[in-house]
Amino acid sequence: MSLSDHRKAIDKLDADIVRLLNERTRHALEIGAWKLQHGQEIYAPHRERAVFQRLKKLNSGPITEESLRSIYREVMSSSLYLEKSLKIAYLGPEATFTHQAAIRKFGSSLQYVALRTINEVFAEVNRDRADYGVVPVENSTEGVVTHTLDMFVDSELKIVAQIILPIQHCLISRFKHAAIKRIFSHPQALAQCRYWLQNHFPNAEIQEASSTTRAAQLASTEKASAAIAGSLAAERYQLSVLDVDIQDNPANATRFLVLGRQCSPPTGKDRTSLMINIADEVGALYRVLGVFRKFRINMTKIESRPSKRKAWEYFFFIDCDGHAQDKRLSKAIAELQKQSNTVKVLGSYPNSE
Repeated sequence: MSLSDHRKAIDKLDADIVRLLNERTRHALEIGAWKLQHGQEIYAPHRERAVFQRLKKLNSGPITEESLRSIYREVMSSSLYLEKSLKIAYLGPEATFTHQAAIRKFGSSLQYVALRTINEVFAEVNRDRADYGVVPVENSTEGVVTHTLDMFVDSELKIVAQIILPIQHCLISRFKHAAIKRIFSHPQALAQCRYWLQNHFPNAEIQEASSTTRAAQLASTEKASAAIAGSLAAERYQLSVLDVDIQDNPANATRFLVLGRQCSPPTGKDRTSLMINIADEVGALYRVLGVFRKFRINMTKIESRPSKRKAWEYFFFIDCDGHAQDKRLSKAIAELQKQSNTVKVLGSYPNSE
């Protein structure tokens, strides 16, 4: 085929793609109208997982799985926008990794609201001023975000999805490497790039900022300065990305939670998060952990937090494989309720990332 033939073929395929995308969207709108009529949430994490799994099986290349996923993320995002103008609250400011995680989950077509604190994100969703919220819960290098866990003690919101975002720190600036004398970033980002900074900028002045976005803003105005931030912040403040993946740990990732009101049904590959309060007596925690062993439930995480209600009283936050509606896990939860003062299901959600 000649170059002209290839271009004519692409033009014809584009016409087919546009027609089929609109046909797909019309079906999505009908489904959205049915959900609203029957009081169901528009966003369905279990359906999203099923779509991505099916696309993975259908894809024979040369488009990569990640690229196809990104394309369909935006297709579904545009449909969600037309079905209901969803508002997503997230821990701000704009262009942070939490913002990036929210876009990764919901696409770029929806309305995003940056809030100053994790408390405000919970409150915005709880008061129906936002449909969903996105907050960080743990980093593979720095550990758990305790404030997020503490908010679940008094909140009735559910975890409806999770986002695992690989953290790719970048050095961004208006200047070349040799001209940089000052580097701004959030303390956690600086800690995650400590050895890289020592090796590449041993004489630079390191200054902490309230966020990676604030660091990028400072780097866009200060002379001979740079910032450690994400690519989204570089784009927002029109800075050049000088170096990519400068974090000391290449496996660095942050897990974010999507807050909502209704858990999705089982998908066959789910995770459940529980909050448990036990009596302050010998063997109490041992008995609780024994329930997971008895029902052959894989417990993937446990964290303890002070209850802040009574001295030396603790809540245990546990993640485990399975959905709360699964037979084995349902029985395990029933037994945990007998062994504990409080058992709260924080959410069951697809464990797809």
